[in-house]
Amino acid sequence: MAKPKTQYVCTACGTVHLKWAGQCSDCHEWNTLQEEAVIPSTPTSKVAQRVGYAGAETNRIKSINEIDTRDDIRTHTGMSELDRVLGGGLVQGSVILIGGDPGIGKSTILIQTLSSFQEMKTLYVTGEESLQQVSVRAQRLELPTDKLRLLTETCIERIIEMASVEKPEVMVIDSIQTIYTEHLTSAPGSVSQIREATAKLTRYAKQTNTAVFIAGHVTKEGTLAGPRVLEHMVDTVLYFEGDPGSRFRLLRAVKNRFGAVNELGVFAMTDKGLKGVSNPSSIFLSRHEDDVPGSVIMVTREGTRPLLVEVQALVDESHGSQPRRVALGLEQNRMAMLLAVMHRHGGISMFDQDVFANVVGGVKISETAADLPLMLAALSSFRNRPHPSDMVVFGEIGLAGEIRPVPNGEERLKEAQKHGFKRAIIPKGNMPRKTPKGMTIFAAQRLEEALEYL
Repeated sequence: MAKPKTQYVCTACGTVHLKWAGQCSDCHEWNTLQEEAVIPSTPTSKVAQRVGYAGAETNRIKSINEIDTRDDIRTHTGMSELDRVLGGGLVQGSVILIGGDPGIGKSTILIQTLSSFQEMKTLYVTGEESLQQVSVRAQRLELPTDKLRLLTETCIERIIEMASVEKPEVMVIDSIQTIYTEHLTSAPGSVSQIREATAKLTRYAKQTNTAVFIAGHVTKEGTLAGPRVLEHMVDTVLYFEGDPGSRFRLLRAVKNRFGAVNELGVFAMTDKGLKGVSNPSSIFLSRHEDDVPGSVIMVTREGTRPLLVEVQALVDESHGSQPRRVALGLEQNRMAMLLAVMHRHGGISMFDQDVFANVVGGVKISETAADLPLMLAALSSFRNRPHPSDMVVFGEIGLAGEIRPVPNGEERLKEAQKHGFKRAIIPKGNMPRKTPKGMTIFAAQRLEEALEYL
């Protein structure tokens, strides 16, 4: 059998080289040549030319009215939080990539998911652990494993060959960094190996209508190890968030072709595996016995779910030449900008103060609705005056000092009312037509109005 041909492509300019070199001869960039397999093109046979190409029916141009738009059949995974993140359930033929830190629960949630599919054929492919290790984990979690099939293999060609015989409906690859293809000579885990192996898995999933879960490691920066194009090749990308030492795990969808993006699932790690948390707002609220300064409750929105979280701030006198600005779960540059707005339009300067901000529970908030809660928490710590514990706040602050409305304001207020909050400071544009029963709402148009109300 002839040895598969390889070539080296520059990731900066796309130039093809026959041999590897440290520097690209075209763009003169260093260490940009990546190995790729040369796939020979197969000419169409004479019989296919005479009777017509087999895929001509699917490749022909169609009118949009001819396309079948029926909803994809979804299969429930047995975990409501995972179904929420996936967009309502598992779609056959989809490729789902799950990333996270080591020990955060990727393998646990995958084997739990496979064990819940009692009426479907499943296959768990592991490249990191032995069959005994996987079996011991399943027994420790007390999972129904009568129909769970296991395979230890790292070559993608042999995996697909065995899967073609087994014909599973759901397959797990744990993890993609250990899988390699025989067509390339680079080591497993390299950029070219990961890209080629994922391409073959995606092609197999689409051709056989098999749902494939792929586990992937993350780097110390928190991004998925391997090429960024890996996220573009799959249908859904899920990331585990939170401290591995904490009891709670957050699973966020950063890409989903079959559901809402930025959806969040909350799990609790127990001795029997990951369990979904039905009321996640309760775990992010400290509920202090006495009112404490520097704490504000806000209503954020993760995907389709409103969520109550606690924003804390600590303002202390700076003893260095440059005051510190540290934000955990929030954008640090935005906090520095908001402190300048507070000085310019609120008359409160913190240029000689260290400001530390944190979101309780390890939640990362990327939306601008956290602007007003962050500023009120910083003001509360700076003045050492606590805000009422039954008050919620949300709103975006502009550079001109205006408080802008945020999406789904009425849903946020209903979530706050459900948890017993009786006061709210919101943007004037989010003022509901009918005030929720038992709540007092103050609608502010500018930052000065909110500060004067407090």
